Amino acid sequence: MAEAAAESAKTKPGWRTLLRSLRSPKSGFMVLFGFAQGLPPALFLGTLYAWLSQAEVDLETMGVFSLVGLAYAFQFLWSPLLDKVDIPGVRKLGKRKQWIAPMQLIIGAALVVMSQLDPASALAWFSLLAAIGAFASATQDIAINAWRIDVADEVATLDILSTLTQMGFRLASLVGGAIGLILADRHGWPFVYVMFGGFILAIGIAGLFAPDARVSDDTAATAAANHDEVAELYNVGEVTQKVRNRALLAVGLLWTWAIGTVVVFMVRSMTATPENRPDVTEFTTTFGPLIVLATIVLPAFIAAWVVKQKRDGVNVIQATGGAEATYRVKATDHLYRALVLPLVEFVTRMGWSLMLVLALVLTYRITDSVWGVFAYPFYLGELGFTGEDVAFASKILGIFAILIGLALGGWLITVFGRMFMLTFGAIIAAATNLLYANLAQGGAAMQAASDAVGFTWLVNTMANWLAPLFFVAAPPSEGLARLSFTIFWENLAIGIAGAAYIAWLSSIVAKKYAAVQFALLASLTLLIGTLGRGALGQMIEERGYYYVFVFTALIGVVAVVLCALEWLREARAGSHSGVVAPDPHAVAAE
Repeated sequence: MAEAAAESAKTKPGWRTLLRSLRSPKSGFMVLFGFAQGLPPALFLGTLYAWLSQAEVDLETMGVFSLVGLAYAFQFLWSPLLDKVDIPGVRKLGKRKQWIAPMQLIIGAALVVMSQLDPASALAWFSLLAAIGAFASATQDIAINAWRIDVADEVATLDILSTLTQMGFRLASLVGGAIGLILADRHGWPFVYVMFGGFILAIGIAGLFAPDARVSDDTAATAAANHDEVAELYNVGEVTQKVRNRALLAVGLLWTWAIGTVVVFMVRSMTATPENRPDVTEFTTTFGPLIVLATIVLPAFIAAWVVKQKRDGVNVIQATGGAEATYRVKATDHLYRALVLPLVEFVTRMGWSLMLVLALVLTYRITDSVWGVFAYPFYLGELGFTGEDVAFASKILGIFAILIGLALGGWLITVFGRMFMLTFGAIIAAATNLLYANLAQGGAAMQAASDAVGFTWLVNTMANWLAPLFFVAAPPSEGLARLSFTIFWENLAIGIAGAAYIAWLSSIVAKKYAAVQFALLASLTLLIGTLGRGALGQMIEERGYYYVFVFTALIGVVAVVLCALEWLREARAGSHSGVVAPDPHAVAAE
């Protein structure tokens, strides 16, 4: 009886499960890694522009710096390397840490060196270091996402680790953004970048002690292991080399075009005169979807063709004799294993359900991503708030709301289960657009609700306390409370939905191909939002913000329906496989 009671206490959902997960060293390392993921984008893409502005760098030149954002947008293009390539000399650190540690060293070094430069007189070196740092940052993101999937277990669950990485990321955004600006005013930009560079280097040192899948430092052993993996391609029932080569050729041409397009654009942008420089936003909006189509969507259809050949017994290896038995490892075998096999595995495992998964990935974040670029025009132009008002509401209260939402979402996952929270997150994320619809009409309901729950008093108290930091140019606006109230609840919903979404996204990829599959799916997440922004801008001009917010709330219903269908699919998949579908109150075990 005592053992049964102990086991029951061990698996009971709620705070006990959460605390048990948080006691795992993996959870602590996950927060550190999440912080390391969130800090570089804030410094290379956000805070950096404030430094450049103070150095009186012209806007045209600053536009070139936005190119570093392409490293994050298209990081999946080099993700196959991280799954299949070991780095000599550091491979003993582990399969993922061999990439994480060097990238953090590069990021930290780039920040420290940048701190010693004057952006006005050493702009070329400044831009080069920013590009190198952003590339290293995007690469570490791929490795950290794969590390999280690899190390998750029944104690440090994938759900909790996914929540913690988001919390670390958001906390870093606050530190690198608002706090970075405050410190720069008091101590100067060199101090800020040296300090943050030191943070990254310290995390890199601490991360050396994180657990990871081991990788042999024996070159011969590594070669033998790779040879054994390739040997699986020549087993009876696998597709013939002719089929593999055709698939590889098609996928290779698509990826070559995609990578070439990005490289040509970057070269043109860095070498052209300001008046002839291509527009980054136009490139991302026009070519971004085409690149995703060429590297994800079309290769998925090619992978489906390979799977069909295999299932139909057409063009497959029928016997162990002949040429297939006397194979030798070729470069094309390794390329096929890196580029095509991750998608083949995905299609084989998911079947037609992959269409549902892709549809959900494309639409889950649509309600906040599609109008996000119009947020500041809405706050500043339409509603008339000051920059100080928006900074206080979005950078302080908004970030804390997301952190609270992530913590709450992580706990609720242990109570209600991942799929329940994924669906619930889609519902509340869509519903918060109605709060903005009221704000667009004057915000009377938002003001009344803020007054009723004491939020107005809290905002006024915080605004007065932080006035020397945020309201130097002008006092807080009269409607600051209703703006803060709306942003707070939207960000709280984003935090809850984000915790469930990252956990679900991490759960559907295979550990063997985690780096590639997660990077590919993550790149699709904001695609529809990117495609829809042009039409949404026109809709705002013609009908106004109120209509747009109601419309985005309604299209959020699509994601809710898809979540319900995915929930049903996972339940049926567990039942049909002979495994009892997981209790929504059970701990998620990966």
